Amino acid sequence: MSYQTLSMKERIEGNPYVGRGIVIGKSEDGKKAVFVYFIMGRSENSRNRVFKVEGDKIVIYPFDESKVEDPSLIIYSPVKVVGKDVVVTNGDQTDTIETYLKAGKCFTCALKTRAFEPDAPNFTPRISGILHFKDGFTYEMSILKSADEKGSACNRYTFDYEPLSGVGHFIHTYVTDGNPLPTFFGEPERVKIPNCLKSFAEEIWENLDKNNKIALCARSIDLVSGESEQIVYNIHEVK
Repeated sequence: MSYQTLSMKERIEGNPYVGRGIVIGKSEDGKKAVFVYFIMGRSENSRNRVFKVEGDKIVIYPFDESKVEDPSLIIYSPVKVVGKDVVVTNGDQTDTIETYLKAGKCFTCALKTRAFEPDAPNFTPRISGILHFKDGFTYEMSILKSADEKGSACNRYTFDYEPLSGVGHFIHTYVTDGNPLPTFFGEPERVKIPNCLKSFAEEIWENLDKNNKIALCARSIDLVSGESEQIVYNIHEVK
C-alpha cells in the first residue's frame, strides 16, 4: 500500500480522460467532511448533461433534451442524503443504495445486486461512495468492474476508511483515454483535502481536461453543526 498523498492537481493534470470521479475525505483542520463528484464525456450524448440542485440532492439532466440518445446512462441522481448517510455514485445505483439503507441494510449489500454498466466494449465501472455520520464520520468507497474484456463476470471491491485530517481518497472510472477505455485499477488514490471548499473545487475543475469536462459538485459538512456548503460547476448554462 502506498501512503503517498498528492494534490488533485497532481493526480489529474494533463490526463485527457479520467471519466467520472469521486473524492471523499476530511478537511485539513479536521472540522469538515468533504466530497466531490465530477463527470466528463467524449460523445455528444455524454456531453449533453448538467447538474441541478434539488434540495439536498443533485440530479443530472440533459442540457438539450432533443439530443438524448440513451437516457438510461446519463440521467440519474449522483448525490442523495439518506438519514445520516450521504450517497455519491456515478449511476442509478444511488437509488439501489438508498432502498437498501432505508430497509436497514448496508452499502455493500446493495452493491452486490449491481454490476458494471452494459456499454461494451468499455464496460464502464460503477463507482460509489458513502459518508456515514451516525457514530462520528467514516466513509466507504466501491468499484464494480468487469472481470474480463468480454464482460463475463463482475468483480466487486469495497474500501472502508477511518478519516485522517487533510487526507481523502479519489476513485475514477478510467485510467485515461483509449479505445476501449482502460478501467481504473488498484486502491482509491490518496489525495490532499484543504480547508477551503471553493479552492478545492476550483483546483479540480481547472485541471480536468477542458475538452471533456462536463460538470462538478463539491460539498463540505461541518462535523459539529452539520451545516453544509456546496459548489456546482457546469460547462453548459443551467436552464
